[in-house]
Amino acid sequence: MLVEDIMNRDVKTISKTENIRTAAELMTKFRIGSLIVTEDNRVVGILTERDILKVVAEKKNLEEVKVEDAMTREVVVIEPDLDIQDAVDVMVERGIKKLPVVKGNRLLGIVTATDICAAEPKIIATLAKLMLMPGRRMAAG
Repeated sequence: MLVEDIMNRDVKTISKTENIRTAAELMTKFRIGSLIVTEDNRVVGILTERDILKVVAEKKNLEEVKVEDAMTREVVVIEPDLDIQDAVDVMVERGIKKLPVVKGNRLLGIVTATDICAAEPKIIATLAKLMLMPGRRMAAG
């Protein structure tokens, strides 16, 4: 099975110039844990719940902090024709749970550890290693 078979094509994105409050409101509205930061449909970052919590913990004003100041810039992306097991290997290797799916520079979708577990229950054991790694964050996730 390929990534394109299970990826979510309805990716929620945000501009890097928006503020963190707007990002948090979008994540709450859509009940998601991250937003892909785009510029001309190109992935330039990812903003996760963890990124927002860091801003909150630093007691910064959510309306003054821009997405570009809190986002992770080095985003690990994958292509839609990648095998799901290979996507899992990337997640475990890099310590991340969300992978934007791109073709060339164009954003097509996103695949998460949860998506993969729902589609391929046999992969759960491999992903359990990732889910049980407390505090390990090597890249965008």
